[in-house]
Amino acid sequence: MKVDVLTLFPEMFTGVFGTSILGKAAEKGIVSLQAINFRDYAGNKHGQVDDTPYGGGGGMVLKPDAIFAAVEALQQSSSPARIILLCPQGQPFTQSKAEELSKEDHLVFICGHYEGYDERIRKHLVTDELSIGDYVLTGGELPAMVMIDSVVRLLPGVLGNESSAITDSFSTGLLEYPHYTRPAEFRGWKVPDVLLSGHHAHIETWRREQALRRTWERRPELLEKLELSPKDLKFLAALKAEEQNQQNE
Repeated sequence: MKVDVLTLFPEMFTGVFGTSILGKAAEKGIVSLQAINFRDYAGNKHGQVDDTPYGGGGGMVLKPDAIFAAVEALQQSSSPARIILLCPQGQPFTQSKAEELSKEDHLVFICGHYEGYDERIRKHLVTDELSIGDYVLTGGELPAMVMIDSVVRLLPGVLGNESSAITDSFSTGLLEYPHYTRPAEFRGWKVPDVLLSGHHAHIETWRREQALRRTWERRPELLEKLELSPKDLKFLAALKAEEQNQQNE
């Protein structure tokens, strides 16, 4: 996969792209990561990429010319890319969107600053507008880092354990079950007996039930979107009855 980021602050990506999972993925040749200053495509001697908004108002707006030129230059040598605008007005970024983007060959992230983007960038250039939450940041760099990390870790060969991405929270629609490792007892707190039993079917049942319990306790709205088995529904009914009994005591 090829990942390009258009930003006014490419130095922000140096550490992120060169370390941990992203750095190892780049070393293996699984992904190419590049941060590009789109000011280099401004086409004027002052490198100006923003201007005051037509109609008045506060703040500065990113001009379309430099961003169009940068994207078009990046697309000359590759297949059509998904052009992603980082924007608080965008569609919420989710695990399913990360999985969708991980199937692409080329992603281009556009990081804005100032008051916003010229509307022609939205209408005639980008394929996706994405947001990491209902709040405003000073620029799109941090959201781009979050999304790139989420997408790249899904590429084959990036994680040491290929099953890790499959069992992550949200990948199955549920929050992930609890994990334990050695020692079997720590300060009097013991690992659940089922995990030490070696009985794989019982362990899988425990993990499924724990994922259902954790999701029901912390993010119950996620359960409404899932197709649950009769066994799942029976377990959830027992959880609700248990809660009701505790409230009545």
